[in-house]
Amino acid sequence: IVVWHHDNTGAGDIIRFFSKGPSGAEAVRAGLGEIYPRLWRFALSLTGDTDRAADLAQSTALRAIEKADKFQPGTHLDRWLFVMARRLWLNDMRSAKVRPVADPDALEEDRRAAPLPAPETNIFAREVFEKVMELKQEQRVTVVLVYVEGYTYQEAADMLDVPIGTVMSRLATARKKLQKATGDQKASAR
Repeated sequence: IVVWHHDNTGAGDIIRFFSKGPSGAEAVRAGLGEIYPRLWRFALSLTGDTDRAADLAQSTALRAIEKADKFQPGTHLDRWLFVMARRLWLNDMRSAKVRPVADPDALEEDRRAAPLPAPETNIFAREVFEKVMELKQEQRVTVVLVYVEGYTYQEAADMLDVPIGTVMSRLATARKKLQKATGDQKASAR
């Protein structure tokens, strides 16, 4: 876009060039493929079940494409998708009135989300992930957002629509439960 501006200070006419960035729809379509594995992992933390996680991730991707004109390019597409996924999940839970059940075998599906690390890392990650999947849903989702996805406490609070203190409390409770679960293993290894 070219903008012509006449400067009244006597400096003359100024021509400025602005490039038009991608539209919301273009930004969503361009970024969705890269973020999809993370979206699926987040959906798994919500649902606790690989099949339901796949359905939720696909529903979220479809909704994102449908609502792409509402996305603001230059903002965080991942956060927009995670909030959308959480809202879809809450709507599903309200309509079905079903409590999610953790699926410790869900890690098998999660391996598709990232390149495979060394075998010993894989074993440890599986053990930790199994323990995380045993947490209550609220704690599990918060752990995934903060410790796996790397969001700040405030960003997680905004996405979950809860106070930052709730995020901190959920993480503290989850850490205690995880330490207790892994502490017993450490003690028996000595």
